[in-house]
Amino acid sequence: MNSRKRDGTLVEVYDGEGKIIDFLYGSGFGRGLLKVLVAPWVSNLAGWFLDSGLSRFLVKPFVKKNHLDLSEYPDRAYGSFNDFFTRTILPGKRTIAPGEDRLIAPSDGKVTAFPLEENAQFRIKGSDYTLSSLLRSEKQAERYRGGWGLLFRLSVDDYHRYCYPVSGEKGENVRIPGVYHTVNPRAAEARPIYQENTREYTQIRSEQFGNLLMMEVGAMLVGRIKNLHGPGKVNRGEEKGYFEFGGSSIVLLLEPERFQPDADIVENSARGEETVVKLGESVGTKYLKNNE
Repeated sequence: MNSRKRDGTLVEVYDGEGKIIDFLYGSGFGRGLLKVLVAPWVSNLAGWFLDSGLSRFLVKPFVKKNHLDLSEYPDRAYGSFNDFFTRTILPGKRTIAPGEDRLIAPSDGKVTAFPLEENAQFRIKGSDYTLSSLLRSEKQAERYRGGWGLLFRLSVDDYHRYCYPVSGEKGENVRIPGVYHTVNPRAAEARPIYQENTREYTQIRSEQFGNLLMMEVGAMLVGRIKNLHGPGKVNRGEEKGYFEFGGSSIVLLLEPERFQPDADIVENSARGEETVVKLGESVGTKYLKNNE
């Protein structure tokens, strides 16, 4: 699948998992095996191992395979693979775009914008969804009908800590238990993974953007989504939490007439392409009516 940088440069993404994904989601035997792999106990077991010192040997080959630039991170020893995977970045390596009227990317990743139709249906990577199935709440779904959704897909080579995209008053964290499909686009075409995977969301009341819903979605071998705060005042760019090992995703839902995605993201999304972003980049602005 192709992505584009903000300057329009096309980036061809090598999908090393493609054949495995096609086998797991496209064959009878593979789908039988998949039922085991997506089970929460498998992710819990993998998480236990990756938290232990026994997993330290995985760090060097992981860095080599994924061509990671470690110059952005502190030069230190890591006690486990998850200690490495959740590493913090050096100050100044991510810049928060100025202006409270600009929504910022909550994480590194590849973003897709999708309109939330009045009938509350939308489409991600070939699979159809409804807001109520995503949130398991018709009441919450009603708030975002006619607005915009943004999907940030993280790969294993991305920085896996995430921040608040706006300032405002944060509500409770709501956890929706589920399984752990990979968030690889091939899997997303085969199954509605974003309504099947374990996920956690909160709503933030923002002066500029109204009610914004931010949802973290776990993925295969990501048994733990680590959110750091309960209800209260939060600040744009402040760290919200982190994912442990694996590719993961963040979904933002915005109310109608409160937000306008940047034009390049909308255009790329219409072509079926993702847009490469870094944490803190502007991805859109406060919605302005014609007379404003």
